[in-house]
Amino acid sequence: MGGNRALIVNPNLVNGQSAAIHITDHGSDWYWAVCALMTLATLVFFGLSFTVPRTWRLFHYITASITLVAAIAYFTMASNLGWTPIDVEYRRTRSVVRGVNREIFYVRYIDWFITTPLLLTDILLTAGLPWPTILVTLLLDEVMIVTGLVGALVRSSYKWGFFTFGCVAMLAVLYNVLWVGRMHARPLGADINRTYLSVAGLTVFLWCLYPIAWGLCEGGNVISPDSEAIFYGILDILAKIVFGILLLLGHRNVDPARMGIHIRDYDDVPGLGRTHEKQHNGLAADTVAVPVVPVVPVTATTTSMAV
Repeated sequence: MGGNRALIVNPNLVNGQSAAIHITDHGSDWYWAVCALMTLATLVFFGLSFTVPRTWRLFHYITASITLVAAIAYFTMASNLGWTPIDVEYRRTRSVVRGVNREIFYVRYIDWFITTPLLLTDILLTAGLPWPTILVTLLLDEVMIVTGLVGALVRSSYKWGFFTFGCVAMLAVLYNVLWVGRMHARPLGADINRTYLSVAGLTVFLWCLYPIAWGLCEGGNVISPDSEAIFYGILDILAKIVFGILLLLGHRNVDPARMGIHIRDYDDVPGLGRTHEKQHNGLAADTVAVPVVPVVPVTATTTSMAV
């Protein structure tokens, strides 16, 4: 039998408990579509890495990793897995959001816990930020994701306390992206600055919409899980795939060394550069010159002894 059978194979049941408010076949179909897009983007981003030198591939690898993790997460949600039923704080009367508990996809937060630091790393490395600033920004980002997950799993009004912690952490992250990063990107050249402004601006705009989605879905139980799938799915497509396209297009002719990123290839010799680019005293191109230590002959001295 053809068609999407995910909700038949994996029914709306977790540990003997079901969710009254859950996705339908329409929501599952949408998740499959986003999974396919993320998978395709992963293959394209990784394939593009072979068009540049090995030492220039850092941003390709990071960006492909983002969409790869997202593809796995969307595969999980499309299969109606990776969720748990949580009692809602607000009981609604509309049929699509009526019930005691709601399906909460915790796998979405596992995705974000992995991919948002990678995404920020893409952005902040583009600006050439120092590692201490990058690390504290990534920590704040993890606080934002974890508090969002905890809030989604809380049934009482205390969830909004975690929501507030997450929003404060997000504001600190966006400050480093909007202000600190912009100050570091500007001296690196017009092309790098333009790339930074495009990806940073897109990210800041989209990230400001995620708390709204959270309030309408996990927080307030205002829209259905199918609508939740569409809302988050569109945001993720823009924040990961479109972001990746803009980033890699901006980096296509930029040496990472301009951003303070120095990566040694396997055929680089510290202090000598690439061996295949050097000829030393007529040696073969793939040979490393070894200094020759002159041998000083030692003359044996005989000592005559009088008898």
